[in-house]
Amino acid sequence: MLKKIITFTYILLFINFNSFADENKRSLKVGLLAPFSGEYKDMGQSIMLSLQLALDEIDNDDVKIYPRDSGFNNPKKLIQSIESLKEENVKVVIGPISQEDFESLSNFKDMIFISPSNIDPKIQSNILSIGVSLESQIKSIENFIKDNKRKKTVIMYPKNEYTTLIDAKINSININNKKIFKYSSDPKVLTSDIEKLTNYKQRKRNLISRVKILEQKEDEASKLELKRLEQKYTIGKVNFDSVIIIDFGDSLKSVLTSLVYSDVDQDEVLIVTVNQWFDKSIFLENSIENLYYPSVDINNFQKYKKKYSKIYGLQPTEITILTYDALGLIYYIWNKKNYKIVSMKDFMIKDNIKGKIGTFSIKDGRLIQKLNMYKVSDKKFIKF
Repeated sequence: MLKKIITFTYILLFINFNSFADENKRSLKVGLLAPFSGEYKDMGQSIMLSLQLALDEIDNDDVKIYPRDSGFNNPKKLIQSIESLKEENVKVVIGPISQEDFESLSNFKDMIFISPSNIDPKIQSNILSIGVSLESQIKSIENFIKDNKRKKTVIMYPKNEYTTLIDAKINSININNKKIFKYSSDPKVLTSDIEKLTNYKQRKRNLISRVKILEQKEDEASKLELKRLEQKYTIGKVNFDSVIIIDFGDSLKSVLTSLVYSDVDQDEVLIVTVNQWFDKSIFLENSIENLYYPSVDINNFQKYKKKYSKIYGLQPTEITILTYDALGLIYYIWNKKNYKIVSMKDFMIKDNIKGKIGTFSIKDGRLIQKLNMYKVSDKKFIKF
């Protein structure tokens, strides 16, 4: 029943959006490339609903949305949809949602694509990625590490298909005395990797040796120390005072568990990761007492989710707040440029723009978010 309601809503929106297609000279035509068929069609429909919220807030009948089905990783369908938008004289487009589709946009240099992807399109000058970029996150983490006066930082990430991308980004991190540590994505190998990083085996031997010595003594101080060591896996400190983990989901949780198992003292070592979008499943990882990460404005994000849920009876995905802000950005530029968007150069402004995700700016063809740091503690997200 729910899917029928979503589909029906999409049809109504499609009809309403395209019915706006008059030739008003001040009309802002915005294309939308999203998957309205196939495995990810629910995502496309969710994006449509988010744009309806944005339109309601903009409250300007001169703004017209032209939705087209891009499929997902379907270059032929994507190109057909772009050509259809071009026939409607659409200049600026929200989408596509995946960086895998960027290559297909190279033949449409006269159009502007605002993608919710967080991957930098590099040399393609007709694409602006507005996702929460790794670059923005790294900048926030870098400032956080410096503010907390950390002197030895380990930057950790898995060996997978994103390793090369991360390699390029972390070279820009301006942190003194940093060490790069790449670990296996295989959980069976991961524990061994973390043990090497933390010098676990030697610290474990230190504990065993100390326990043997204390067991030979009868004084009260030795007995108390022996009792305290029963709660420990090792003796001795690790050779770093902060760690940045660039990972997500179950893999991240495995890393956190391994760090605790390796007896990393959380009172002395700052544990930081990348944007987790306030995913409450992280609360289930009870081994970590304090975890820090950068993210969007939590108050705006929660208000958006509440409004979306109240109106549609559904929970929005994270990508929908990005497409919501994409339309807001396009509308802002359109107003600023006297109701006309000619090229990507129009978006290269020095303004700090406030969106639902927070404040962002555009520099050297990249969108940079000003992110907040949050602490995960006692099953709460606390702005730090």
